[in-house]
Amino acid sequence: MGEVILVASGKGGTGKTMFSVNMGATLARYGYRVMLIDMDMGLRNMDLYLGMENKVIYNLMDVLTGICRINKAMIKVAGFETLYFMAASPRKDERDITQLHMRVLCDKLKNIFDYIIIDCPAGTGDMLDVSIAPADKAVIVTEPEIAAVRDADITERYIIDNGIEDTRIVLNKVNVDLMNQGLLPDIKVVAEIFSGPLVGVIQDDDNIRISTNKGIPIVIKKGTYIEKNFKSIVSRIISRY
Repeated sequence: MGEVILVASGKGGTGKTMFSVNMGATLARYGYRVMLIDMDMGLRNMDLYLGMENKVIYNLMDVLTGICRINKAMIKVAGFETLYFMAASPRKDERDITQLHMRVLCDKLKNIFDYIIIDCPAGTGDMLDVSIAPADKAVIVTEPEIAAVRDADITERYIIDNGIEDTRIVLNKVNVDLMNQGLLPDIKVVAEIFSGPLVGVIQDDDNIRISTNKGIPIVIKKGTYIEKNFKSIVSRIISRY
């Protein structure tokens, strides 16, 4: 049976979707079968980050409301044998979906995939509640900025209060020079705020922004420090603490 990993953030712009895409690509490179699910209804971006925006016909809401079968909305990502994704609805959708809908969907997907990664909207709200239901663990992506850290702390507490005790923290967009000057919160200080362990730090790098704009996961290029860093982070996420 597969494992469901929720990827959340306290506020928008921390790199949550970028991380979800590259975690999925990294796991697929290991040979695992991976399904990425975009839960950001009305503000979907995962299809863009994967370079697959022209391949979307059916979306997640179509599956959950019975318009189409699961396999109709499963899109294989170009360049990968074992990486698939399911797009969010392109607009805010009034069709009602519940935690039970997501549990049933993920139970079916767990028979096919080793990992299901749910990229949910930033902050707390109905879609986070729905996304939490089938999750086995959660990854909170934040950045060394005071509002982002506070909101991430609130989000982690909310997730724990709703039954997911296994949380991991990823600190993205780290500018070491600014940290050394005391202009950004220190990594150790940030790590001590959260209940879950800090499993990785991602430096602020223009190459990551370029890759997302081109719709190519940054980890595709082998041998770079970024690819090696993602491998280390992902291995800590899927390990048992």
